[in-house]
Amino acid sequence: MAPSVPVPAPAPEVENTVLVPAPTVPGVASLDWAGLRQAVASCEACSLCRSRTQTVFGVGAERADVMIVGEAPGEQEDLRGEPFVGPAGQLLDNMLRAIGHSRAPGEGSPLRPVFIANTLKCRPPRNRNPDAQELARCLPFLYRQIELVQPRLLLASGKFAIQALLDTQEAVGRLRGRVHQFRGIPVVVTYHPAYLLRQLAEKSKAWDDLCLAMHTLSRLPPR
Repeated sequence: MAPSVPVPAPAPEVENTVLVPAPTVPGVASLDWAGLRQAVASCEACSLCRSRTQTVFGVGAERADVMIVGEAPGEQEDLRGEPFVGPAGQLLDNMLRAIGHSRAPGEGSPLRPVFIANTLKCRPPRNRNPDAQELARCLPFLYRQIELVQPRLLLASGKFAIQALLDTQEAVGRLRGRVHQFRGIPVVVTYHPAYLLRQLAEKSKAWDDLCLAMHTLSRLPPR
């Protein structure tokens, strides 16, 4: 049986936001999973292709109710080719298990699968912040992943995930506690696990965000 999740107060009214337009990447909107993986792996649309070890595509179920969007790969993600690894990934996995979800539940597991992807597919050198052009070049890949996963809810983790989905420069703290939308999909905003490892006092706020996400999901019609 999946662990029970505390139910917060009813979710506030959904807020609509203006979406950032994705630049044209020929054919990406029609790619299936295999084609999209190949397109990401061979991408040379910006200078990050010259410094990466490999691209970081995503991990999890190709069809999932919940999709988690992170920021940019770090050093360990670049080496392993998987988002959210190392201490930040362990924290995310623990958080997901606490609400009955997992990136890799395994056969017979009561945990429900998620899909996890970063906004950027390549690591910026020295883990610097991505620039606007780098973000723009990767957006078509992220948007196509969302189309293929068909999530019922998106969890935006960190400011660059928020920029990609909500086209806003507002701080995470000002956007928390509300349900936003991306192309008709509810979006809940939370802090990135790497930030939580530096600011332990904020973990309780992240738990509130997860509770809001699960409460919002429970109110949505089934597929």
